[in-house]
Amino acid sequence: MSQAPQPTAQLRLADWGVISAQGADAASFLHGQLTQDFSLLDASHARLAGFCTAKGRLLATMVGWKQADDEILLALPLDTLAATLKRLSMFVLRAKCKLNDASAEFAVYGLLGTPAADAWTLARDGDAVQIALPAAGTSRALRVQPASAPAPEGTTASPEDWAAAEVEAGMAWVRGATVEAFVPQMINFELLGGVNFKKGCYPGQEVVARSQYRGTLKRRLQVFETDAAAAIGQEIFHSADPSQPAGVVAGSGTRDGRTLVAAEVKLAAMEAGTLHLGAADGAPLKPRALPYQIPAQA
Repeated sequence: MSQAPQPTAQLRLADWGVISAQGADAASFLHGQLTQDFSLLDASHARLAGFCTAKGRLLATMVGWKQADDEILLALPLDTLAATLKRLSMFVLRAKCKLNDASAEFAVYGLLGTPAADAWTLARDGDAVQIALPAAGTSRALRVQPASAPAPEGTTASPEDWAAAEVEAGMAWVRGATVEAFVPQMINFELLGGVNFKKGCYPGQEVVARSQYRGTLKRRLQVFETDAAAAIGQEIFHSADPSQPAGVVAGSGTRDGRTLVAAEVKLAAMEAGTLHLGAADGAPLKPRALPYQIPAQA
C-alpha cells in the first residue's frame, strides 16, 4: 500500500460523518444493500456507492473502504447519515454486522492539489486513509483520520474552493434537499464509478438496470456557470416552459466571482432555448463542458 501524498490545501469537512459496519458479514451485508461491489473490496481501493429505495431513487451517496478485515467504514454527508444508518439497520436481521455512527471518532478532510492518482485508489498514512477522487484540473482526495490527529499539511482551503472543484469534476453528492430526487444515472453516478452492473441484487437494482439498458434515461447531471447564488435543491426552469421545472441544483460553488452549478436537467432542455435559476426569468445558466463523456442513449 502506498504512502498518502501531501496536498497543497486542505479543508475540514465538518458536514461529513462516518458509519462503521463491523462483523464477519459486514462486506456481504453492504454488498446486498448498496449499488457497488463490496464483496471483492481490497485494502488498496475505496468504493463510491449509493443507497436506493425500491424505486431506484438515491437516499444517500457515500465512499466505503476496508478499515480492517472485519470492518468497513462509510463516509457520507451528515445530513443523510442518521436516516441512512436507521434504514440500513432495519435490514441487518441475522447478519453478523453491527452498524454504528462513528463520526465522533474520525475527522473528514477534503484535499486539493494532491499528486494525480486513479480515482478511488486508497493510500494509508498510519491510522488515516486518503482516497483519490474524480477531478478536473486540480487533483482532489478525501482523507479520513482519527479525530484527535492534527490537521493534514497544506494551506487551508475555503469551502467554496472545495465545492467549486467538486462541481468542475462533474460530481454531486445526495444531500438532505435532494434525497430521493435522483436515480443514480441522473447524477452520472455510474460514470464516476458508483454503480456495478454485474453484482447481485440490491434495493432498486431493477430500476437502475432498466434505466441503463433500455435507453429510458431522460435526465443527466450537467455543469453550468451563472452570476447568481445557487442552493442545492433549487429548481431550474427552461425559457420555453416556465410552468414546470426542467431540473434541480445538485451542487454549487464559486470560482473567480462566478457561481458554478452541478444540476440534474432534462436532456431535451439542453437542445434549444436557455436554462434559468429559480424561474424562467431567473439568472441564466451557461453550460460548461463536463470532464467526462456522457454516452448517447440507445
